[in-house]
Amino acid sequence: MERLSFRLFTIFIALLFALFLFAAITTLFLIPKPNEIIESIKSEEMAYSLKLSLVTASISTLLVMLFGIPIGYALSRFDFYGKSAVKSILDLPMAFPELVLGLALLLLFGRTTFGGALNSLGINVVFTKLGIIVAQFFTALPYTARVIYTAFESISKRYELVARSLGYGEFETFRKVTLPMARSGLFASTIIAFARSVGTFGSVLILAGGSYMNTEILPVTLYLNISYGNIGMAITSGIMLIIVSFTAILIFERLEGSKNVSVRG
Repeated sequence: MERLSFRLFTIFIALLFALFLFAAITTLFLIPKPNEIIESIKSEEMAYSLKLSLVTASISTLLVMLFGIPIGYALSRFDFYGKSAVKSILDLPMAFPELVLGLALLLLFGRTTFGGALNSLGINVVFTKLGIIVAQFFTALPYTARVIYTAFESISKRYELVARSLGYGEFETFRKVTLPMARSGLFASTIIAFARSVGTFGSVLILAGGSYMNTEILPVTLYLNISYGNIGMAITSGIMLIIVSFTAILIFERLEGSKNVSVRG
């Protein structure tokens, strides 16, 4: 009886939270008038913001995966000096607000010798579109690297040892054995990287600025229009963020489903 009561209690809590979260998300679609949403979607500002968000998030996701895969693999497979420090530093951005990360990046690229060297080469990060990508990259990478690390960690090293005993080199083993076995984790980390990049706000606002029709991605559009009192445009920005994130998750589920079917077949 006690076990049944505890089971029902945990299920109730899960359903209650899901209900409140669903109600909050649904409110975004119910409160504004349909004509307000349509006009906002057709606006030049929304088109610019959506396009910039998708382009920058796609570039950031590619960069995050290019860096996240070797980072996750190194942390899961090798012991090296400073490994604990690397793991702790990677976890730091997940522990403090994005605004702090944005401020740190602003100082790095704007007030240091490194930032000055980049500027002398014509690479301007602060208050530019490049700054959006940099902010998204540093925001999404820690989350993605953690997922990739977990994916590699779940794969037994015996498979790699067998491949090495058959004559495969280290990189060949990684490419032909480990990567295919970590496929699901890599797909999941890609979706997480894209979703985090699209939704990045605080660090983008500080590093790239929230300038109208320049560095204006969807979260910045929401922020600017809330500040102006244009609630319809702000709500539409929120809806577009939800649609983009949901579409990314749906694509992931479809790809994973088709791969699982092909494996069973």
